[in-house]
Amino acid sequence: MEKQLVITVDGPAGVGKSTVSKELAKKISHVYLDTGALYRAIAYKVWKCGVPLDDDKKLSEVCGNAKISLKLVNGDMKVFVDKEDITEKIRTEEIGLLASAVSAVPIVRNALLPIQRDAGKRGGIVAEGRDMGTVVFPDADVKFFLSADVNERTKRRHNQLLEKGMCSEYSDTKKGLERRDCQDTERNISPLKPSVDSIIIDTTYMGIDDVVEEMMKGISKNI
Repeated sequence: MEKQLVITVDGPAGVGKSTVSKELAKKISHVYLDTGALYRAIAYKVWKCGVPLDDDKKLSEVCGNAKISLKLVNGDMKVFVDKEDITEKIRTEEIGLLASAVSAVPIVRNALLPIQRDAGKRGGIVAEGRDMGTVVFPDADVKFFLSADVNERTKRRHNQLLEKGMCSEYSDTKKGLERRDCQDTERNISPLKPSVDSIIIDTTYMGIDDVVEEMMKGISKNI
C-alpha cells in the first residue's frame, strides 16, 4: 500500500488480534506493533523483581530502568527486556493478568504512552492493543475493534498454549479470560471499549483470512 497509514486493532484477550494484525500488516506492507507486549514486558519485570503494584516509587524505578525493545527476527516480533528474550515467557496467563493490572497504573501508562506514539509518528503501522483507537492513536486513519464469544476465545487461547507446549486446562483458561475481561473493561483508566468510529468485527465464526479480508474492505472504504 502506497499511503502510510496508522491502523489500530483493539479487542479483548483471545480474540485473535495478534494473528490478524500480523497478517494485515504483511498484506499492506506496514509494520506490526504489538503494544500489549510492552505491558507484558513491564509486568514480567515487576513480577521478577517482586514489586507490589501500589508501590509507586518502585514501579517508577522499574519503568525507568527496564530496557524494553521489540525486534523483528526472521519475520517474527521478539520482545527483549534488558537484552533477555522474553517472547515466550510473557505469554502465560499469569503474566497476562498481571499486564492487565499493570496497564491500569498511571505511572506505567505514562511511561509507555510516548514510546507507543513515537512508533506511529511516521505512519505505516498496524498497532494492536486494548486502547489503540481510543487513547494512543485517537486520530488513526482506520480503527478496528474485534470481538468474539468467550467460549470461542477460550478454545483459541487453550489451543495456542498447548501448541507452545504450555500446560493449560480449558476451565482455568476460561476463568483467566473472564477475569481479564473484567479487569480490562472495568478499570478507571482507559477501559477496554470500541471508539465511536471503530469498525467492529465479530470473529466468532470467522477464519483468519476472512477477518483480514473484512479489514481490507474496511480500509478501502475509509481512505
